[in-house]
Amino acid sequence: MPSSRRRPRAKPALQRRIYMACPMGPIGGGMARVVDYLIDASHKGAGASAAPLVALDTRGQGSAARSLWVLLGAMRVLVAQRKDVAGVHIHLAERLSLLRKGMLMLLCKALGLPMIVHLHAAQFAPFYRQLPAPARWLTRRVLQLPAGQIVLGQRASDFLTDEIGVPAQQVHIVPNGVPAPLVERRRNAAVRQVLFVGNLSERKGVSDLLRALGLPGWDRARTQVLLAGGGDVQSYRAQAQAMGLDPWLQFTGWLGPQQVAQRMAQADVLVLPSYDEGLPLVILEAMAQGVAVVCTPVGEIAQFITDEQEALFVQPGDSQALARQIQRVLADDALRSRLEAAGQQLYARRFSMERFCTDIARLHEQHFDLRPHPAKAPSPRGRGSYKL
Repeated sequence: MPSSRRRPRAKPALQRRIYMACPMGPIGGGMARVVDYLIDASHKGAGASAAPLVALDTRGQGSAARSLWVLLGAMRVLVAQRKDVAGVHIHLAERLSLLRKGMLMLLCKALGLPMIVHLHAAQFAPFYRQLPAPARWLTRRVLQLPAGQIVLGQRASDFLTDEIGVPAQQVHIVPNGVPAPLVERRRNAAVRQVLFVGNLSERKGVSDLLRALGLPGWDRARTQVLLAGGGDVQSYRAQAQAMGLDPWLQFTGWLGPQQVAQRMAQADVLVLPSYDEGLPLVILEAMAQGVAVVCTPVGEIAQFITDEQEALFVQPGDSQALARQIQRVLADDALRSRLEAAGQQLYARRFSMERFCTDIARLHEQHFDLRPHPAKAPSPRGRGSYKL
């Protein structure tokens, strides 16, 4: 007689996934926001890859020493789930980020996992050049392991090909993208608002901005200045008070994405007088919102944005020019309207989330094997089942 015992049902095969390796949360800065944007957009079907995107935190929110434990946890995930990994998209900066991601790249190589690297850091090239010769040699060897490299612009591309030795056909220029604004514009016609968003530091030109605000020519009765961001807030607040800028100038401290969006919706001009950048998300977000931009032409900014067309440029450290350009935007309604319209057009053409997701998905398909894999029938012992 046939046995009445039923063969156990096979567990459904899990869809292979792409791991987005990055320091997540506030400590991840712009890299974490890029990953959040891509994962959120892929869930909504915008330029979705053939495999789901999954965040893989490689840093944590604790100390640098503690970050190594978080990294080991991320490596354990890749080892345990290697049969279900379509690829690893590694987001890279300089200093300890290079050490952590270098270890991750070596693990991917050992496991045979396809990987691409996304270089975000504006300071990576000068950091690399200051390394001792053996460390530079090791950096080159590790950065030559991935099948593809994503950079924000031509300067980073030239660095990888000329100094790191990555073949040009493996380097892909993909400028950042940001979502369309969720908060409607609601400016106060009686008061013009100047907004700075970023980590308060000398690299971001905060002291230059304070000096610019201390120069003559400002209509303080009809202008409000907001500095939104973490960093050395107390020191800069004390500096502003000593210059007599308080209470005209306000420090908000660190703000979450929704709070930044609300501040952006109220702003008349965004100012970012940095000494070095990649392609700052905050500039793209301002353009998406229709906010005029005054910034320095550092990093990859000048490759995509034209002075006097989508933004007004000043050279780093030139506080007088910074004051003059901000005052131009505040006083000239026609100029401000022209910058706002041109910025929104550039955003729609080059920096939309749809364009960004489509470009990233295309590279995932190019460098990761995303073709459907036939499901294997489980053995009586359940081999091939998914386990952590």
